[in-house]
Amino acid sequence: MTQNHVSGMETSAVSVLKRAVELDQSGRLQESLVCYQEGIQLLMDVLKAVKDDSKRGHYRDKIKGYMDRAEQIKIHVNQMKEDGKYHEQIRIAEDATGYSYEVLFKPYISTLLTEVWVEDPYIRHIHQLYNFLRFCEMLLKASCKVKKIHLLTTQEEADGGQQSSALSELKESLGAQGVTLDLQYSSTIHDREIRFDNGWIIKIGRGLDYFKRPKGRFSIGYCDYDLRQCQETTVDIFHTKHTKTL
Repeated sequence: MTQNHVSGMETSAVSVLKRAVELDQSGRLQESLVCYQEGIQLLMDVLKAVKDDSKRGHYRDKIKGYMDRAEQIKIHVNQMKEDGKYHEQIRIAEDATGYSYEVLFKPYISTLLTEVWVEDPYIRHIHQLYNFLRFCEMLLKASCKVKKIHLLTTQEEADGGQQSSALSELKESLGAQGVTLDLQYSSTIHDREIRFDNGWIIKIGRGLDYFKRPKGRFSIGYCDYDLRQCQETTVDIFHTKHTKTL
């Protein structure tokens, strides 16, 4: 392994662990835990490649410190989950970037996740339907084995054919991937909520529709949603041992 490669891994580890500390200090514990775990793994890879004994000792001390803090967070989070008191809030500022579905939901996705409930009244217009498609694609790419996705939304009255045909096509496409889409409509739904059967509940003030319209089809952020500007909204995360069905 070249020195440049080792230096690159070290830079990545420092960046991830810096983010972990920032999240930790702001009380976003589950997110910080994921970053600590990723950063620790990167530092362990660096440790394996370094031959200098003094540097190896330095990395061991750093790894131990971060592992101790990660373990403390894990115990604290598990206790709050056990007590039913876990609540975390993320505030997405106006025009903020870096909040793609992959980034936002990753800390709450695990190998135990097999079923997802989406309750969102605004999966009706074309850009909202694409948002839901991207959300489903994110789940398919994640480290979980989702087998069923439930969607409860309102039915578009003005152009219901577009909504109906889009969701029918998505249902067929998901079926080809071994995932069942259970679709239900409600005329009284208002709240927005996403529930995972591993216990996590994510409530986004704007639902999945928190991205701003891109300035043009060839503007940065049109394709990569990590670079897409967001509308101001609040994300509340809870955990329950008993995830109810719709």
